[in-house]
Amino acid sequence: MNNNNKNENFIILNELNFNPIKMPMLGIGTFKLNDIENIIKVGLENGYRRIDTASMYNNEERIGKVLNEIITKNDGLDGKKIKREDLFITSKCSFMEHGYENALKAFESSLEKLQLDYLDCYLIHWPGVKGLDGTDNGNSIQRAQTWRALEKLYQDKKVRSIGVSNYTINHLTELLSSPNLQVKPTINQVEFHPLNFQKDLLEFCKNNKIILESYASLAGGRLLNNESVKELAKKVGRTPSQLLLRYCLEHNCPVIPKTENVHRLIENQMIFDFTLSDDIINSLDKLNKDQRFYMNPNSVI
Repeated sequence: MNNNNKNENFIILNELNFNPIKMPMLGIGTFKLNDIENIIKVGLENGYRRIDTASMYNNEERIGKVLNEIITKNDGLDGKKIKREDLFITSKCSFMEHGYENALKAFESSLEKLQLDYLDCYLIHWPGVKGLDGTDNGNSIQRAQTWRALEKLYQDKKVRSIGVSNYTINHLTELLSSPNLQVKPTINQVEFHPLNFQKDLLEFCKNNKIILESYASLAGGRLLNNESVKELAKKVGRTPSQLLLRYCLEHNCPVIPKTENVHRLIENQMIFDFTLSDDIINSLDKLNKDQRFYMNPNSVI
């Protein structure tokens, strides 16, 4: 799972499933991204190759149009040829799409909207089911059915890797211990940043060879003005954003920052030519307050 050199810009997926593929450590997050067409075009022009989306984001169709334009016509890329196989596209099955048949239909819908023949990664977005209380055992039953659907999609080669998002240690333990498990999850995408340094989950994923992927790496922008973060960024001669993204990489967590700012988009790429000392990493770890800015999956059994 681990890339040996932390300055590598990719990580290996599917180690447990004996079908290794490379995923870029840095991608473009698209949750609530308004100027999505321009950001994707500029991103691809400047070397980005990974895009993260979800059915819940309601932007797959817009992304699909951009990707189709770029792959088939190579417009706006200064003559650079980008093939489908150069890209890594992730989408997610929402809490409204749990269940075996529902998940299969959701995947096909995402694929159609994105105008693609396959996905590189498909995740269960949330461990809970719409309409069920978090304490309802139906959550467990239905997400198991959803995982069975993802296994089929993987076995049918419609997706190159499968995983989960917002899963706790309890959710992962349940999945990994299932006697019916055929394909192990390769990714768990969670809210991870210094204010929510999920040490136990990070260690659990590492021990089980599951990649912990960070979303909200900047705490929704809240950490950019944190005095400790600004002071540490100044020490390493980088911006707070670069420091926080590099922090995730030091923990071997891929990142998918979202930005509407083209300058910030390019700036965020400059995280592979430096490393952080153990002292700085520890200082950031110690900022932890178990503080979440998005939904807490611990509310779902």
